[in-house]
Amino acid sequence: METTMKISEARSKFLDLADSLEQSREVLQVTRRGKPVLAVLPWEVYESLLETLEVMSDPELLAAIREDLASPDRADTIPWEEVKRDLGL
Repeated sequence: METTMKISEARSKFLDLADSLEQSREVLQVTRRGKPVLAVLPWEVYESLLETLEVMSDPELLAAIREDLASPDRADTIPWEEVKRDLGL
């Protein structure tokens, strides 16, 4: 979810933005003269974004993930019926 705010409004509410964005996990798009100039986001979202970029920039890791996703019937998986039985469902 993304909220848009003028830069002048963001400046006046800067100290309150940390609390409101952290709780909602929203990204704030800050505009100047109607054009986006900044993105303000909670630290958790920022770290997640960096981690995703790191994974996507590692060709070997990305290939391994794609391979795993392409072969859901691998030997180290447990059939759903067996899981349900073990859980008593």
